[in-house]
Amino acid sequence: MIIIPVKEGENIERALKRFKRKFKEVGVIEELRERQKYTKPSIKRREELKKAVYIQGLREQED
Repeated sequence: MIIIPVKEGENIERALKRFKRKFKEVGVIEELRERQKYTKPSIKRREELKKAVYIQGLREQED
């Protein structure tokens, strides 16, 4: 459970912004999206490899 202490006289928008940031860091939305469908472990590995190759290509283009 996410707890955001609101200080005396603190702006609500500022506290809401802190809550949203902490909520995003925890990764609740990403986990929910991932759990909506089952992906086989072999497909997960394939996607990770594709992502790694893509990132490596970007790094090589920088140099």
